[in-house]
Amino acid sequence: MSDDPLVPSVPSYDELAALVVEQAALIAQLRAALEQARARIAELEAQVAKTSRNSSKPPSSDGLAKPAPKSLRTKTGRRPGGQNGHPGSTLGMVADPDVRVAHEPGPCSGCGTSLAGRPVTRTERRQVFDLPELRPHVTEHQLLERECGCGTRTKATAPAGVGAPVQYGPRVTAAAVYLYTGQFLSKERTATALAELVGIPLSAGTVAAMTARAATDLEGFLTAVRDLLAGAEVVGADETGLRVAGKLHWVHCARTGKYTLIDCHPKRGTVGIDALGVLTGFTGVMVHDAWAAYDTYTTATHQLCVAHVLRELQAVSDAAPAGTWCWATQAADALVALHRLTVDAAATGTPVDPKTLVAHTRALRHAAHIGITQTSPRGTKLMAARHALACRLIDREADYLRFTHDPRVPADNNGCERDIRMIKLRQKVSGCLRTLTGARQFCAIRSYLSTATKHGIPLFPTLVHLAEGRPWMPATS
Repeated sequence: MSDDPLVPSVPSYDELAALVVEQAALIAQLRAALEQARARIAELEAQVAKTSRNSSKPPSSDGLAKPAPKSLRTKTGRRPGGQNGHPGSTLGMVADPDVRVAHEPGPCSGCGTSLAGRPVTRTERRQVFDLPELRPHVTEHQLLERECGCGTRTKATAPAGVGAPVQYGPRVTAAAVYLYTGQFLSKERTATALAELVGIPLSAGTVAAMTARAATDLEGFLTAVRDLLAGAEVVGADETGLRVAGKLHWVHCARTGKYTLIDCHPKRGTVGIDALGVLTGFTGVMVHDAWAAYDTYTTATHQLCVAHVLRELQAVSDAAPAGTWCWATQAADALVALHRLTVDAAATGTPVDPKTLVAHTRALRHAAHIGITQTSPRGTKLMAARHALACRLIDREADYLRFTHDPRVPADNNGCERDIRMIKLRQKVSGCLRTLTGARQFCAIRSYLSTATKHGIPLFPTLVHLAEGRPWMPATS
């Protein structure tokens, strides 16, 4: 080294070697940090890219910039709207209208002569459907008291359901419960609607009391439906979150094509599922998504929801580079083809073609194995999740494809999602429920209305029966 301060010093070999080692270590650290950042960015991009089309998020979460429709079905080539042969529904003339009003033509349009008393040559009918004036219909029950010759006075007994000097009738109660649980108005808006439309003054507290009495009268109905579901051959099960008393609760659902049972519980897992009282000891086929809690019910046979896994596969396909082959796309196409194969077979009344079934199953299996190979490093959370998806398609193949061998079993759990969607709609329209008791009452009445709808029974008459203390009961045989 030079002692002259104006001459730059030259580092020694050892100093240079130490500097190189230090920089190499720094570069290695920066590369590791960069890889972690890239992995984190990929995870965040995948999270941001989630929509109702490629995940289990509800369509309401998509916001105003909604993506393509959630359905993964392909176009059929048919025009939208009613198809040929569809009966449709529109106003039609009735043979016996309530009121007939004849309109005279006035003087002759040719010569101006009065047409009074001249013969009618043709009558053109036009009918207007409207509501009558809505007003309360008040019935006064007079309980007469008579005195016998012996001096004893005896008063008449009030009819069943008439227990107060002034009270609301069953149709008013049914209307309040219908608006609250059937159309998802809040208690306050329900009371306002009845006051404005019918002229009946109600308070929000009265609506709450009517709802509570209706739910209490459904205990026998709920027990019957619970027993019918527990003994069914195939049951769908699902759950969804609901804000109750400012906290997250869970609405659990068990259903078939004829029965619906819904209840609310603070827990999502097996504690909440067991509280519903259907799946404990269930020995039929349970249709559900891949949530692990349902797999703990080992006495049941399982059908995993194909619609859920199609959305998972869609998320993988969306992340693949454009124009490249993706294992998730092939797996999704194979599942869709298998579903179409079973639908067509059921429509024509013919068995599923075994060769086509084997070909599509092989395509699904091969795609999943390639997915396992491509994601085997599992270096990031996102890659690990996709690896788990591919492994699940192999490990649970029999549970995903049970519908191809058992015509009783649906390929998806969309029926459950439709049944519990009404709960989410209620939260969207009128906000969260204030108490767990109120939430359970709401779920009980929704179980009643959903089951009645599946049996083709109109809701309002069903609620009138409930308000009269004689709720409709499903057949037990």
